[in-house]
Order: sequence, then structure tokens, then C-alpha cells
Amino acid sequence: QVQLVESGGGLVQTGDSLRLSCTASGLTFSTYARAWFRQAPGKQREFVAGILWNSGATKYADSVKGRFTFSRENSKNTVYLEMINLKPEDTAVYYCAARRSTLTSYPKSAEQYDYWGQGTQVTVSS
Repeated sequence: QVQLVESGGGLVQTGDSLRLSCTASGLTFSTYARAWFRQAPGKQREFVAGILWNSGATKYADSVKGRFTFSRENSKNTVYLEMINLKPEDTAVYYCAARRSTLTSYPKSAEQYDYWGQGTQVTVSS
């Protein structure tokens, strides 16, 4: 059974930093991609950042480029999202996701991911 467990969310002020973690268990198969999504109240879940596991290629949403960094620790099957200079519009529930099979294009839609964590709340006050 695949489990993705996020941690690291919290309440911070504008300009602060946070690091989210997502540890996977039960991944007995090769993962094609891992990603972070977020969902604010009343909005659709949106792609934030991702990595193609074998190549290490990362991709970011335009809204977070230069502020968020996706990293990983293979030995712990853990991915991280380092977030700096947080803004109130970053407030959302953040989810990590994993996709098993390959694609010809970079997977940036929630529907393209097979496994999800329970989410961690990030709230940025102004």
C-alpha cells in the first residue's frame, strides 16, 4: 500500500519561509514523477512544482519560480518543498503526489497523478 505523508505546514507571516516534506512508503515500483500541488478554498488544485525522478528535471509554476525549490533525498524516499518569501496568495493546503507510469509530456495536472498525501495547511498572514 502506497502512502505519502506530508509535514511542515503552519502559520507564518508574509516574507517568512517554510519547508514541506513528503515521505513515501510502499513504493515498490519505480516512480516516474513526484510533485507538489496546492488547493486554496474555492479554487482548483494547482501544480506548484515537480520532478521527473530518473532525470531529476524539475518544473515550477510561474507564480513560485525563484521562491520555491523542489529537492529530494533518495535514501529516505522523501521530497521537499523549500518556500521562501511567502505571500498571502500562497495560502493553501499543499499536497504531494506521485505518478507511476511515464508520459510524453511533463505531468502538471492533478488527474495525471496516481497517489496523494493527505495535505498540509500553509497559511501566510499579511
